[in-house]
Amino acid sequence: MTFELPTLDYSYDALEPHLDSLTMEIHHSKHHAGYTSKLNAAIKGTEHEGRSIEEILNKCAENAAVRNNGGGYWNHCFFWESMSPADSGNSSPSGKLLASIEAKFGSFDEFKAAFKASAMTRFGSGWAWLCSNNGELSICSSPNQDNPLMNIEGCSDTPILGIDVWEHAYYKKYGPGRGDYVDAWWNVVNWAVVEDRFNSTTQ
Repeated sequence: MTFELPTLDYSYDALEPHLDSLTMEIHHSKHHAGYTSKLNAAIKGTEHEGRSIEEILNKCAENAAVRNNGGGYWNHCFFWESMSPADSGNSSPSGKLLASIEAKFGSFDEFKAAFKASAMTRFGSGWAWLCSNNGELSICSSPNQDNPLMNIEGCSDTPILGIDVWEHAYYKKYGPGRGDYVDAWWNVVNWAVVEDRFNSTTQ
């Protein structure tokens, strides 16, 4: 199986002013493209060739090139799908997902504060995740391009939302202001997609 850079469902400037078009273009066409090509090179001729990306991530612990680039490939595919323009009508959770957020964290605002804390306390580069285990929600973070599909201790439930906190995701617009980036990012989360992912973990 040869992995391909996905086409976005929106233009690079569609998430303005929250995520700027230059960052989006570089992030997708350079960083994500780089992970994609390096993943294909890393799995060529190995036991991973022909596997799905999920199978690869579940079995890649000892191969740094496959782990880093496979994680980078999957994480970014997941990230792009988690967002949509702020005026798309998908900008707040509802239904069973909202009920579970309120039951677990007390309120949507308290959830956002806990998620932001996870993103802010991830030292260096990495990701923060909202995960579900049969509808039971949890927040965790992972270093570099690791993700919960790799069965990381303390972060191994099914991811339903994730934010990239590598500096390349925000530095051109927000400089060192990771917190400002996280605050702005909430405006472009596609909660309809997140809710679909959540519902799939409860069936």
